[in-house]
Amino acid sequence: MTVAGEILIAAGTVFAALGMVGLFRFRNFYARILTTSNIDSAGMILMMIGGMLHSPTPAFALKIGIIAVLALVTGPLSTHAILRSARISGYKLKLGERV
Repeated sequence: MTVAGEILIAAGTVFAALGMVGLFRFRNFYARILTTSNIDSAGMILMMIGGMLHSPTPAFALKIGIIAVLALVTGPLSTHAILRSARISGYKLKLGERV
């Protein structure tokens, strides 16, 4: 199980690193926030599952699982709140800027 855990942790790290490169390639706020939300959800869940497989005791794996579930619930909610507040405050794309 430790090899599978290490592979998942490495895959999550690679996903997060590639997502950060993609983050700097986008030019507008809405595309960047979408990218950060995907990095947060997918990269984190891969690393957490890897940590659960690599954990020394089942109790520690359960704690990691609880943290993963809470992060999966709160991450998209916070992204939605940020996007909603930007829209309500009147943030618009500049002329000529693509989504």
